Amino acid sequence: MGLSKNKVKWITSLQIKKFRQKFHKFLVEGDKIVQELLLDGRWTVEELYGLPEWLDQHAGLIRNRSIDVVEVSAGDLEKLSAMQAPQQVIAVVDMRVLPRLDDLLRSDLSLYLDGIQDPGNLGAILRIADWFGVHHVFLSPETVEVFNPKVIQASMGAFLRVCTEVCDLEAVKSAFPGLRVLGADLHGENVFAVNGLTPGTMVVIGNEGGGISPSCQGLLEGRLTIPKQEGAGTESLNAAVATGIILAALRNKFVG
Repeated sequence: MGLSKNKVKWITSLQIKKFRQKFHKFLVEGDKIVQELLLDGRWTVEELYGLPEWLDQHAGLIRNRSIDVVEVSAGDLEKLSAMQAPQQVIAVVDMRVLPRLDDLLRSDLSLYLDGIQDPGNLGAILRIADWFGVHHVFLSPETVEVFNPKVIQASMGAFLRVCTEVCDLEAVKSAFPGLRVLGADLHGENVFAVNGLTPGTMVVIGNEGGGISPSCQGLLEGRLTIPKQEGAGTESLNAAVATGIILAALRNKFVG
């Protein structure tokens, strides 16, 4: 028997922000990412909709857990999926925020995303942060929501490990007065030439089109740029690409 229309309607409603917030749940789709999710005990998976072969193959991950597991057909999965090419399994997950590690925030690199709008960019930035061991990514209220299905997919599981928090930059600075805030800016200091970076440094990445907002500009203590090769015609870099280059350049520049 296929899924009822009401069940399909409820699950697909979680593709929309207002319903994710109303029900405090979000969707995770795909073989690898759902496996990671099930292996991470910090997240509560409430429902699982999978093809018979996927459920059989991963029965050990599901057994003896309080998860409502539903075997579905490829046709049913297509109705539930937010993707053009539906994956083998979809999980309904309870929203949560990973605990902030205050001591680590004061002693390591972190990011503040100021108005990032593209879900693919945000997901990629979370993946990049995870790669470089950046545990905290703060989001301005104008930044796209972490639990957007496209963000979840683009993060490739990084959302499971990177702590994200929505707040104003001023609130972060007030809570952590020793934090040094640097902005990614076309007219900043060459990021490859920076030396003596002090522990507790946050890098602000601005909106894809408008850069760092005026309210955040006033809170910066310095600016960093990725120098452009002479003769290059490209005006700017994609936000996620720029984030990756900046983190690669800064990761090992801390002094005691």
